[in-house]
Amino acid sequence: MDSPTATILLSCPDQQGLVAKVANFIYSNGGNIIHADQHTDFSTRIFLTRIEWQLRNFNLPREVIAPAFGAIAKPLNAKWQIHFSDTVPRIAIWITKQDHCLLDLLWRWQARELPAEIPLIISNHLELQPLASQFGIDYHHIPITGATKQTQEEKQLELLAHYKIDLVVLAKYMQVLSSEFVARFSNIINIHHSFLPAFPGANPYQRAYKRGVKIIGATAHYVTEDLDEGPIIEQDVVRVSHRDVAADLVRKGKDLERLVLARAVRLHLQNRVLVYQNRTVVFE
Repeated sequence: MDSPTATILLSCPDQQGLVAKVANFIYSNGGNIIHADQHTDFSTRIFLTRIEWQLRNFNLPREVIAPAFGAIAKPLNAKWQIHFSDTVPRIAIWITKQDHCLLDLLWRWQARELPAEIPLIISNHLELQPLASQFGIDYHHIPITGATKQTQEEKQLELLAHYKIDLVVLAKYMQVLSSEFVARFSNIINIHHSFLPAFPGANPYQRAYKRGVKIIGATAHYVTEDLDEGPIIEQDVVRVSHRDVAADLVRKGKDLERLVLARAVRLHLQNRVLVYQNRTVVFE
């Protein structure tokens, strides 16, 4: 695209004229809308929208857009955010020992499929440090125990601030973040090896095998203080049969985890996910 764009994500109580008010703000300032989508949740009477427009010939300087639109959004009792397409987010990937999700993200990043910078990898183990070196990414080893968790999370937060990280991706990071950590840095995406809400927590494939399920899945979601209960961004499933053993479920599950996590990260980076009431609307 030859012009950078701005995107507004907005949610507010449903009322007449909402689309017109947002669109008129853009039109009256010389903007050209290139994508617009909206959804009304009739069970809660909440209106949600994503509108993207070209900044070429837009009359307002960037630093003025937010306060100008805020004057419109305030009487609507709206929650909203604005993003610019040429602002490149910075990602930190957190891992333990499994490499399949990490490698998939790094390959996609190297192929320019993910519009972001990845300056930092954090792990509680050393096994995958050579991969970070291969891709020229700083790797920080921060082991975690029950006794050191609070101190080590402080170090992690310091690293996120130092590297100016916008998004943390838990690519099979097999540690539970404390509620204190999530309260201080909440922009986190996790991949869970189950089709949530089925089989939350540890060892979902083994539990699914014992239950004799016919499908298994993977779920990418935002992290909240409640384990595996954050707003869901993306999910997928694959069929399994009575001939599959637990190892087959793990193998098939890893394929799903790669795809689901990559889709979720891409949707987030493209500002297509709007969270409300622990749910999401994904504008594709």
